Amino acid sequence: MNEKTGRRWLNHERRVFLYAVLAGLPGSAVALSLLWTGNYYPKIQWTLTVLIAAFWWGFAAAVRERVVFPLRTFSNLLAALQEGDFSVRARGANVDDALGEVMRQVNSMGETLREQRLGALEATTLLRKVMEEIDIGIFAFDPHQKLRLVNRTGERLLARPAERLVGSSAEELGLVECLEGEPARTLQTTFPGGSGRWGMRRSTVREHGIPLQLIVIADITRPLREEELQAWQRLVRVLGHELNNSLTPIKSIAGSLESLIASDHPPPDWQEDMRRGLAVISTRSEALSRFIGAYARLAKLPRPTLAALRVEEWIPRVVRLETRLPVAVTAGPKVIIHGDADQLEQLLINLLRNATDASLETGGGVRVGWRKNANYVEVKIEDDGPGLSNTANLFVPFFTTKPGGSGIGLVLSRQIAEAHGGTLTLENKPTGSGCEARLRLPI
Repeated sequence: MNEKTGRRWLNHERRVFLYAVLAGLPGSAVALSLLWTGNYYPKIQWTLTVLIAAFWWGFAAAVRERVVFPLRTFSNLLAALQEGDFSVRARGANVDDALGEVMRQVNSMGETLREQRLGALEATTLLRKVMEEIDIGIFAFDPHQKLRLVNRTGERLLARPAERLVGSSAEELGLVECLEGEPARTLQTTFPGGSGRWGMRRSTVREHGIPLQLIVIADITRPLREEELQAWQRLVRVLGHELNNSLTPIKSIAGSLESLIASDHPPPDWQEDMRRGLAVISTRSEALSRFIGAYARLAKLPRPTLAALRVEEWIPRVVRLETRLPVAVTAGPKVIIHGDADQLEQLLINLLRNATDASLETGGGVRVGWRKNANYVEVKIEDDGPGLSNTANLFVPFFTTKPGGSGIGLVLSRQIAEAHGGTLTLENKPTGSGCEARLRLPI
């Protein structure tokens, strides 16, 4: 018998039984020795010997069963938990007993697993219901680009039931384009269930340890059309307002001048009236020309020409251009970003001009600083002005509260920030009067 076979033969149950036998060996040996060395009848000796051996063997077997039976119970409990049956419980657990404590812990673990399973089932049911009802196509592909999951909207998009879709390759379904390129973009394509413009996002999830490419496709044709309609309506309102502001006085003055020329007996100072009228027409025409030029400049912002730009040089250089008020600069870390120096300087000039205009109203100051984050640099411009009275219209083109303002400075600044992959926000300071602008640009 080799060592491995010996270990398998002398298992836990046999070892417990052997230890129980050895535990009773000294007492049994002493009893049998006294019995057989004493002056007893042979019949009594053999009878007592059989009784001692039977009790000895029976006690050892009882000890083995007492130890092994709870272990078998725990084994059955753990097997039931592994199979997902959390209704099985251990019974007969004593309060002041180590074995009872183990049983209570196993029962507690079973109850916890049952609650977690119930929560997982409810969450899974909710997720499936949402996937069925949501008006967004959801597809999941395995590493071999085979479809593993599709929702009801995805079935309608591909005009086939899930039974015929699952297991098909992305090439067969015409979705290879979604598995390549940028993970979030807009597609102009045609599916069997519809055509138009689609918003697509791709991410990675795992199911049973297998990585899946999750594709989410949403029809954005209608929202984009509504946004375009609203944009056109806003544009028409703005253009109509500005044109009426200029054309109405021009029309009125032109009519007056025409009447003046057609008069048989013009007043003595008719030439002065003509000059004043023509001056008004010229002024309004120039204002209308500036308006059209500003709108053209806003609509034709060129793409930024990216180059290395040192923040610690860019900000002080622009600050020196503002001479109406001393601007306090809080130097931050040395950072290099990639951007269009001309456009970013124009952006910062607009923000500093607005901050200075506001602070001149109250006699306050202007402060500029920057800090570096893991992925971006944040430039903050603070002023001590009266603050923002209408934050909803800050980035509406041609909206301005300043006399003589064009209303495109902030809009142009935000366009420049977003063209660089950044953001621009303005809000009132929480600590008191004044405003702070935050410009974030990627590093």
